[in-house]
Amino acid sequence: MDKLQKKKAGLKRRQRRVRAKIFGTAERPRLSVHRTNSHIYAQVIDDADSKTICSASTLDPEFRATGKLGSNKDAAAFVGELVGKRAIEKGVTTVTFDRGGRIYHGRVKALADGARNAGLNF
Repeated sequence: MDKLQKKKAGLKRRQRRVRAKIFGTAERPRLSVHRTNSHIYAQVIDDADSKTICSASTLDPEFRATGKLGSNKDAAAFVGELVGKRAIEKGVTTVTFDRGGRIYHGRVKALADGARNAGLNF
């Protein structure tokens, strides 16, 4: 197993471990973060009904209109605020944060802070 395969396997193991403990309900859905080298994605998910309530990413037209890059903390904070506003419009105020097996640092932390600034509680 080469270095990249070990890294991916570790990430999948951490994702499974976190997902075993975190479950989104209708009252408190899960705010899931997916980060790549180029973009960041966020979804508010009700696991009980297997439904995505709302989502936002650096590929959205609202983000593209700002002219920012999709791979930095400013972009992550904007996506966090965007998903927070969309969730509040749908009636969701409290969520459970799922960092997707990543460290709570950098872009993941910036997205969480942006969602908190928009009014989400977690």
